[in-house]
Order: sequence, then C-alpha cells, then structure tokens
Amino acid sequence: MQKTFNTKNIILSIVILLITIILWVLPTESFGIDGLTVTQQRTMAIFVFAALMWLFEVIPAWATSVTTIVALLFAVSDKGFVAEGHGAVVSYREIMASFADPVIMLFLGGFVLAIAANKVGLDAYLARTLLRIFGNKPKYVLLGLLLVPGTFSMFMSNTATAAMMLAFMAPVLKTLPKDSAAPAALTLAIPIAANFGGLGTPIGTPPNAIALGQLAKVGIDISFGSWTVHMIPFVILLLLIAWVVLMLFFPMKMEKLEINIEATDKFNRDFWIVAITMPVTILLWVTEGWTHFDSNIVALVPFAVFSITGLFKEDDFAKIEWHILWMVAGGFALGSCLNDTGLAKVLINAIPFTHWHAVAVVIGAGFIMYLLSTFISNSSAASLFMPVLAVVSTAIKGELTALGGASSLILYVAICCSLAMTLPISTPPNAIAASTGLVKTSQMVKVGLILGIIGGVLGYLLLKIFPF
Repeated sequence: MQKTFNTKNIILSIVILLITIILWVLPTESFGIDGLTVTQQRTMAIFVFAALMWLFEVIPAWATSVTTIVALLFAVSDKGFVAEGHGAVVSYREIMASFADPVIMLFLGGFVLAIAANKVGLDAYLARTLLRIFGNKPKYVLLGLLLVPGTFSMFMSNTATAAMMLAFMAPVLKTLPKDSAAPAALTLAIPIAANFGGLGTPIGTPPNAIALGQLAKVGIDISFGSWTVHMIPFVILLLLIAWVVLMLFFPMKMEKLEINIEATDKFNRDFWIVAITMPVTILLWVTEGWTHFDSNIVALVPFAVFSITGLFKEDDFAKIEWHILWMVAGGFALGSCLNDTGLAKVLINAIPFTHWHAVAVVIGAGFIMYLLSTFISNSSAASLFMPVLAVVSTAIKGELTALGGASSLILYVAICCSLAMTLPISTPPNAIAASTGLVKTSQMVKVGLILGIIGGVLGYLLLKIFPF
C-alpha cells in the first residue's frame, strides 16, 4: 500500500531520524557496552532506524529495506567512509549480494511459476477441478475452500491466492442469505487457508524465506524437501482444525451449495508448457535430498523454460512482486552486518541470553513476533527480528537441543508470523476478506485468536517432537 507523507508521517520521520542521529554520534563509551566499535555503533543506529521505520510503516517496507542497504554500504562497508581504527568492516559485495541471495532467487522462481499459471488459466482450471471433488454439501464445500487455497498458497502469494479465490466465490456468496452464517464462514475460510498454506513450503510466504536465509548465515541449511515434509502435515492439521472451528461458530443449515468457476477447457501449447513445468519443478524441489539439485537453482528452471518458449514476455516482468524481494533483501543485509561487524556477538555478551531458559526464549520470541505481525507486515516483523534471533539461537544452541535444535527458535518465530491473522490489517488476505463486507471484524478476531493459540501450541510441539 502506497504511503502518503501526511503530517503524522513527517513527524514520525523526523523523530526516527533524530533517534538515529543521536545513536550515531554518541560516544561509544556512553552505551555501556565493552568493546563497542564505531562500525558496530553505526550498524546499531541503522538497525534501530530500520526497526522503527518498519514498525510504524512511515514509508513502504521495501523502501525501508533499500534505504537500509544503501546506508550500510556507506556506513560500514569496505568501500564506505570507514576510517582506520573504526572497527571491522563488511565487504560491499556481500551487502549488495543481498539483492541476489539464493533465497531471493527461490522466491523469484515461485513468482514466475504463479504468473505463468495465472496467464494460461491453469490456476482457475485447478481450482474448479479440485473444488468439484468436495461436492455440494456446505460443510464439504467449506473444507474445499480451506484445502484448495491452502494448497495454492504454498506456491503462490497468499495475497494473490485470496484475491483469486474470493473473485471466484463472489457470485456464489452474493446469492446466499445475508442473515445466515454461510457467507461469513466461506469468506473467512479463504484468508485462513491462504495464511496457513504459506507455511507449507519455503516459497509460501516471505518470513519462511527470511528464516531460511538467516539460518544459512549461521551454518544451518534446511532443504526444500525437509521443510515440506515437516510443514505440509502441520498445515493440513491446522486447516482441519480451522474447519472444525468454523463449523462450530458458523453452522450452515442449507442442504446444497453449488460453486461454478469459469475456467478454460482449451489446452493450448502454453497451457501444457506450464502444466508440465510446474510439477517437474515441484518434484525437483521435494527430492533435493536425493538429486542434490539445490532448490534455489531449481527455482530458476521455470524462468528459463518460460523465457525460451516465449511464454514469459517483457510485460510479465512488471507482474513480479519486486517489492517483496527488495524487502527480504534488507533483512539479509542487516544480518550480514550484525555478524561481520561483530555487533551480534557484542550484544549477545551484553544481554545474558545464555542465563535464560530456552523455552522462555522460544515462546517469548514467538509471542512478540505474533503480536508484531498482528499490527504490521509479517515480512517486516521477520526482517526486523530474525537477524538478531539467528545469533541468539547460535549462542544458546546447547539449550535449544532439547527443543529440536538450534533452528527451532527461528522456525518457531516463522510459524508465529503466519499465525497472526486476528485483524483485517494483520495480513492482505484478511483485508481482502474484510473488504467484501461479508465478515465482521469481531468474527475475524474471535476465529483468528483461537486458531493463533492452537497453532502456537501445535507449532511448538511440532519442533520439539519432529525436529528438522
């Protein structure tokens, strides 16, 4: 959403800049942190700037990320204005490489697949075909509206999934009695499915990619296949629980519910190119452990196939969600600078995380992330905290062993990001559903809060019992 420079945003911008400048120019001794260098102080100031800009959303999240990367290049890189004795510097190539991090390429491939599927009508065809399986009984239609968008959201943007499915459902929803529970139940099912479904794969939602990127920086690599083996059953369980919760709160008394989705029945050359390339790509992703083809590289296969066949054209580049990619890059750049300047280690030593119980750290971090993601973009919240939490997980990896290993902290936080869907502003799918006028905010809060609590408990048990 485009931000406007109103009086409130101007005042916030000035306040944030003043705080940043104060942190930048204060003598290093005044922080009370032993061994703090100038480059570490500058990194801290830029981190606070990014945190406040993301938190208050003064400008779009991607704009904050790009500004942060530029500031880091000038302030702490080996090509910036760093004098002798200012402390450890960061290679400017490493900072700029954040724009082309392998995880960014993974997401890019996912966007290209989704664009191609929409272009040839494969998404509508699959939606119609899959929903037919669930018949016309309302409770099974409701289940279909959880499982089908949930599946799509594993490979498409949750926003695009929700917008597409609600567009398909709009004619049906308008014919239902407004005083019945059906419109609210069916409308709520779609954002719930889109939010939960994103957990299923590394490309399902930006916090997943941010988590993988930060874990990779501390030497923990999780393959696409390993992620899906753990997360898809978890997503299915969440969707089934959501089905039960929605039926309890919104009992539907009608006997039949017909859903007719217009989709192509003409399978031309382009349709078959996408229909073959997509499952092959997914198969290569989930068999990474056997083929040893890195999932980040595999993600570029559809890009190459669609480009060489002429299916993906110059105009299609405008459909790629570049703002998501640049926003994720900002978090990666911050993580690199926190580590390479030594600031992360200094902060870990200054804050006694090692004296805290690992359970308290994991659940506390998850709750904070859930709370933040309720009010701001979950991608912004992940970009803000995951670089720090990645270092924390390394510092207390011994204590985290009993909870599923050093990766459990970051993974639990990533799960909590997707569980935050209490308000219309929490996620774009929620906002799209609320805009239909068929669901009340109080209904969204009630269902979102219950599913968030259940999901948080189950997510913790998942990482403890079935560690990655």
